[in-house]
Amino acid sequence: MSNLMDCDANATICNGSSCVVPESNFNSILSVTLNTVLTCLLAMVMFSMGCNVELHKFLGHIRHPWGICVGFLCQFGIMPLVGFILALAFEVLPIQAVAIIITGCCPGGTASNILAYWVDGDMDLSVSMTTCSTLLALGMMPLCLYIYTKMWARTGTIVVPYNNIGISLVALVIPVSVGVFVNHKWPKQAKLILKVGSITGALLIVIIAVIGGILYQSAWVIVPKLWIIGTIFPVAGYSLGFLLARIAGQSWYRCRTVALETGMQNTQLCSTIVHLSFSTEDISQVFTFPLIYTVFQLVFGAAVLGLYMAYKKCHGKNNAEFPESKDNEIEPSHHKTNDGFQPDEK
Repeated sequence: MSNLMDCDANATICNGSSCVVPESNFNSILSVTLNTVLTCLLAMVMFSMGCNVELHKFLGHIRHPWGICVGFLCQFGIMPLVGFILALAFEVLPIQAVAIIITGCCPGGTASNILAYWVDGDMDLSVSMTTCSTLLALGMMPLCLYIYTKMWARTGTIVVPYNNIGISLVALVIPVSVGVFVNHKWPKQAKLILKVGSITGALLIVIIAVIGGILYQSAWVIVPKLWIIGTIFPVAGYSLGFLLARIAGQSWYRCRTVALETGMQNTQLCSTIVHLSFSTEDISQVFTFPLIYTVFQLVFGAAVLGLYMAYKKCHGKNNAEFPESKDNEIEPSHHKTNDGFQPDEK
């Protein structure tokens, strides 16, 4: 009788002194549910972001892809190299080094489009950069991973999930395309959709960070080196992206856009690659790094937004568009970011 009384309350089978407690799959169910809901919400947010994209300007970036080329160099040149240097500098374990480089090789994340809107960035450039980086990831990710991970991983060890990249591309292109169409046909309604979507997008970023932290709270106990790298990595991406864009002669609002596109990585794709590439034992050592990067890229992205808002407040509001005349601008006489303030940034 005492043995039965000692059994766990959740046990379904008690045999003498042993009790069998069924494994809880609560986290896995919650994870699937969360991913499904967030994917739907993200598609809605990207639809609203598309409502701020003007078709002729978007096509202008495709025809004159100087801004996209700068973003491409940042995304698949700077970020994998920074990851490689950080892994060497901190002398992490080989499997941890590979996870860091995988993060750096991923295409831009869609959260950059939301933040680009709030910092009065070039939405046409932001969306075109995210789309192009996701498309080019089909070829650039395997190339970058081969170059930077071959000293730690055997050839063929890392699995690049082309189907996930394709799904990400479709989930990005379709809602944005619908948003562009709505903006073209019904511009007044598009402005309302954009305001609602931008607020929803900001809330979505917070929800992802909070729920992700709660869902994977047991995996946060890792070596301090990964915390430090996870802090430095997104800051380096934002800073170097901004610097390279400025060196390339891009205007300030485009520099902000390129910086956000560089520092914001598609960490969901990174987590997928880690799961597909490593054994269960190995995953426990690297699973948390994409989550750490996600947290700090959002924290520093929010800091950039806060600093920009403070700058706007100090200089006062001005609803007039600020003229910028540059040889590499698609529309030399003026530009349109969003209906918010565009400060004097000469």
